[in-house]
Amino acid sequence: MIKAAVLGSPISHSLSPLLHHRAYEILGIPASYDAILCDEGDFPDFLKKIADQNWTGFSLTMPLKEVAISYLSEIDPASAKIDSINTLVQQPTGWFGISTDRLAFANLLKDYNFSNVAIIGGGGTARAALGALDGKCAEIDILLRNPDRAETLSSCLTSSRINIFDMKHDLAKYDLVIATVPMGASDLVTIDASSVTGLLLEALYRPWPTKLVERWEIAGGSVISGLDLLVEQALFQIELFSKVKFDFDAMRMELLQVGHRALAL
Repeated sequence: MIKAAVLGSPISHSLSPLLHHRAYEILGIPASYDAILCDEGDFPDFLKKIADQNWTGFSLTMPLKEVAISYLSEIDPASAKIDSINTLVQQPTGWFGISTDRLAFANLLKDYNFSNVAIIGGGGTARAALGALDGKCAEIDILLRNPDRAETLSSCLTSSRINIFDMKHDLAKYDLVIATVPMGASDLVTIDASSVTGLLLEALYRPWPTKLVERWEIAGGSVISGLDLLVEQALFQIELFSKVKFDFDAMRMELLQVGHRALAL
């Protein structure tokens, strides 16, 4: 039986329990999957408390994507490069960590070609996006509220290089924009054009649409939603937790329907 949960703070808004429960139901696997409130201060004691319990794994949301790395016995090398994980898997030797966010970004964007890319934000989700895009374009522009993150972000990359801008930098010229900041933080980002032709991937899914999404679509750009990202990274987590290979396309369609119904309530 799978015993898993999503950890983070805040956590009551998470759609992960709905998505995981439906997936294991489809796969015919007995499973429990809860949402547990846990912040940076709680996390070490939480791991000690559950050490002798039969947990399969955990999904991690903010603010745990960086904190958890210190408690791993093994980490996926690509996730170590970006210093961000969102998935813990229990192994006989301890916890294995990986960023299924990075895998999700790569999967969602694999059929696109980009020459001008901007990422809004510098946290764990932004670094997952950087890891997925490394080498696919020569330069990646980063919009930051705090420029002190520049060195950390640069260390995530092997082939590409970054340019740092403030949050008022104009986004109209970009083929791809990825927004990874909390609610409200991108509201004043500039789109100084009557039309745009690029793609915006907005990592938020609630509230929806964000003001940035509304302005981007009015200007003519296309959008990938945070729900798409949430489902995509969940597919990889479900595979890791269940140890079962399944049709991602069919499962994706089902879980997106579950998510859309939940967000419509």
